[in-house]
Amino acid sequence: MNRVVLDQDVKPISEFRANAASLVQQVQRTRRPLVITQQGRSAAVLLDVSEYEKLLAKLELLQDVHTAEEQLDSGQGMSHAAARKKALERLDR
Repeated sequence: MNRVVLDQDVKPISEFRANAASLVQQVQRTRRPLVITQQGRSAAVLLDVSEYEKLLAKLELLQDVHTAEEQLDSGQGMSHAAARKKALERLDR
């Protein structure tokens, strides 16, 4: 995901209401998120759907890595050879 360009990608909610369609097109075209402010503070972020899906996939991968690290730390891991043998046994079924 591309980074927010502060002078282009931060808009007050009043401007978003007035120009929603063009701002959605901007997000789709640039692949950058749009930060929507309310009373001078960030209130919401508008993301392109494909960028949002990529972000979720990365988050899921990071959660899997974290879970694996916890399992290894608690002694639940197995050697590469044992994992390979187990996988090959499943394929032979």
